[in-house]
Amino acid sequence: MIRYLTHNQIDTQRWDECIAQSPNSLVYVWSWYLDVVHPGWEALVEDDYESVMPLAGNKKFGVNYLFQPFFTQKFGVFGKKPVTEEKIEEFLKEIPGKFKFAEINIGGILNGFKAAATKDVKAHRNIELDLAPDYSVLAANYNSNTKRNLAKAKKEGLTVVEDAEPSAIVELFRKNRGKNIKHWGDKEYNRLLSLVKAAKSHVACLVLGAQDSDNQLIAGAFFMISHNKIVFLFSGADESNKENHGLTFLLDHVIERYSGTTNILDFEGSDNDGLARFYKGFGGEEKYYWGFRLNKLNKIYNFALQVFKRNKI
Repeated sequence: MIRYLTHNQIDTQRWDECIAQSPNSLVYVWSWYLDVVHPGWEALVEDDYESVMPLAGNKKFGVNYLFQPFFTQKFGVFGKKPVTEEKIEEFLKEIPGKFKFAEINIGGILNGFKAAATKDVKAHRNIELDLAPDYSVLAANYNSNTKRNLAKAKKEGLTVVEDAEPSAIVELFRKNRGKNIKHWGDKEYNRLLSLVKAAKSHVACLVLGAQDSDNQLIAGAFFMISHNKIVFLFSGADESNKENHGLTFLLDHVIERYSGTTNILDFEGSDNDGLARFYKGFGGEEKYYWGFRLNKLNKIYNFALQVFKRNKI
C-alpha cells in the first residue's frame, strides 16, 4: 500500500536505507539533501519503505502544488528492488488530491508511459559519460573542438585547486553568468552553499577550482557524488578569461581522475542545445528523463498561473 506522509511522519533512517539500496537512486533524494533544498519535504511511501517518492510541495494563491526544487534535476520512485514503469504509474496516481498542479521531473525509462487526460509527459535530454574506459580511450573520444580548447588551457598553465572555496565559486557565477538570472538571489545562493556544506559532510561533494598562471581563480565547479554517479551540479567562470577554457580543463580533470571506474559523469542541464554540444564534446551520450505535468486548476486559476509565469510575481 502506498501512503502519503507529511514531513514529521517520515522515518528518515528507513528512508535512507531504501535510498541506499535502490539501484536507480540519485544524490538528490537522500534525506539530508532534501532537508536543504526543500525543508519540510513530504513523500509517498510503499509498505515498510520498500519504495519511496519524494514530494516538494508549496502553496500560492490558495493552491497547493508540486514543483522541482533548485539543485534537483529530477526525482522519481526509488525502491529496494528495480522500479518498473507500472510502479511509477502507481505512485503518480497516489499523489494526494490536494495538489491541483504539478511540474516535476521523473527519472526512469517510461518508454510506454500512458499519459492520462489530466497530465502531460515530456522528454528532457541529459548528457552522460561512462567513465569505465581508460583515460586514453576517453580523451581520444573528445571532439576536435574540445581537444583544441583543452590544449589551450594547458598551454596557458592552468592548475587545479583541490577543495576550492565554495563561496568564491558562487561569487564567480554571480559576477558573470548570474547577472542575467534575475530570479536568483541571496536565498538561492545561500541554499547552494548550505547544500555543498552538507554534501561535504557526507563525503558526497567534490569542489574544484581552476586558477591561471597568476594564481587567480578563473573557474570552479561543484560535483555531487553518489550511487556511482558524478553530477556536474554547478559552475562559475570568469567571462573575461573564457579563452582559457577553465571549465573544459576541470571537466577533463574529473574524467581523468575517475577514468577506469564504474562511475558515470552526469553533465546535467542539457536541454539547452549549446550546453548539450559542449558536453557531447567530451564523448557524452544522450539520455532522457521525463517531465510530468498535472493540472486540475479551473480556468480562472489557469489564467492566473500564466500571468504568474510571465511576470514571475
